[in-house]
Amino acid sequence: MPELPEVEALAHHLREHAVGRTVHRLDLASMSVLKTFDPPWTALHGRAVTGAGRHGKHLDLDCDGLHLVVHLARAGWLRWSDTLSAAPPKPGRGPLALRVHLGPPGSGPGFDLTEAGTKKGLAAWIVADPGEVPSIARLGPDALAVDREELAALFAGRTERLKTALTDQSLIAGVGNAYSDEIMHTARLSPYATAGKLAEDALDRLFEALRSVLTDAVARSVGQAAARLKGEKRSGLRVHARTGLPCPVCGDTVREVSFADKAFQYCPTCQTGGKPLADRRLSRLLK
Repeated sequence: MPELPEVEALAHHLREHAVGRTVHRLDLASMSVLKTFDPPWTALHGRAVTGAGRHGKHLDLDCDGLHLVVHLARAGWLRWSDTLSAAPPKPGRGPLALRVHLGPPGSGPGFDLTEAGTKKGLAAWIVADPGEVPSIARLGPDALAVDREELAALFAGRTERLKTALTDQSLIAGVGNAYSDEIMHTARLSPYATAGKLAEDALDRLFEALRSVLTDAVARSVGQAAARLKGEKRSGLRVHARTGLPCPVCGDTVREVSFADKAFQYCPTCQTGGKPLADRRLSRLLK
């Protein structure tokens, strides 16, 4: 799933390549992707792109005051092309969900929004104010804008596990499954630690890890072509998606806890005092 660093890099790419161009045409290959009907998607036609930004994990293309907001979900992506086909895409065929022509179709640049797999979650909205998008309205403060005192206040009294708290977008916006694993590993904290019971030194480590992991990932990602961002993300991960490989810090084997539709990875030596976590949703540390 694209998270804060990748979405920030995509926004930067659009600021570099899309701002100043005009939306000539928008093609919908999947009507279910568009979550708004007023204004219609044709209202973007003829508008100049004046900005591109990010709200948590949402991408925001500002078209002269009318915003195309996109959430890429788990398997969505933005694919830039210097020349897009003029032929309108056939609905329901392949991964293409939405196409934006930023020049005359067939001879100008633009981008496709695509989504792999059968479970579809990619969503787009056309709004006058990004705050009209329900999932943006519910966002907590951005992960890169939170300071140490604010982080402590956000976690005060929370009873959920640290893994759950870090990925709760209404609490902190921008962190997903992959970077939460990296943040907890860097901070040497268990995914099953109770968020509201972290000691002061643990909160210090968590804040420093939150800032350093995301800042470093943004620095690696911004300026990369969209096609290379996924590979750049994978190359920078130390524990996430590295089950069975040695931890680059201590050499212990990276372990995994699997749920019905997702999994997280961690290092027992670095994070849980050498004790593996049972691979069950409601388990605690093995005695």
